[in-house]
Amino acid sequence: MYDMVCTRQSLPSEKYRLLLGTALSVFSSNNGFIIENILHTDSSYSWDELIDKESGRLMQLIAKTIANSDPAIAKKFGEIVEMRNRIIHGFRVTSLDGEQVIATKVKSTGKQFIITEKHLIDFIKKNDELSNMLHDYRGINGYTLGKYLPSLQILFNYL
Repeated sequence: MYDMVCTRQSLPSEKYRLLLGTALSVFSSNNGFIIENILHTDSSYSWDELIDKESGRLMQLIAKTIANSDPAIAKKFGEIVEMRNRIIHGFRVTSLDGEQVIATKVKSTGKQFIITEKHLIDFIKKNDELSNMLHDYRGINGYTLGKYLPSLQILFNYL
């Protein structure tokens, strides 16, 4: 498939690209929510410091803060980060069906596999589970920007 408006390169199907975009978006949301929960638990950290960290590097801070109350959050986030790494650090291939998709390699074993639509949907569902866990941890029913996301406030003012 080609989308001549954006690129002349071959692309995955529109559905696959929608799932990839959704996967990136829900992970980004949860990453920010993790940071907000760390800051809510321990205000000695700064948003600027945490937002610059790679997601996997937040695990130690989660262990010191959120995981003290709910270790399942740390476990779920670690699982999601590993899945995200496999998606983001994947490589493009043509599937046996002739479709453009992403494949990846497990670092520890070298095993390669295709990032299927099912894999992306599972990733999105796991992020939904994490979001619910983070909402429960905070004791809120809806997401609020809070005082820890100043650059989003600037962006919204700009728009």
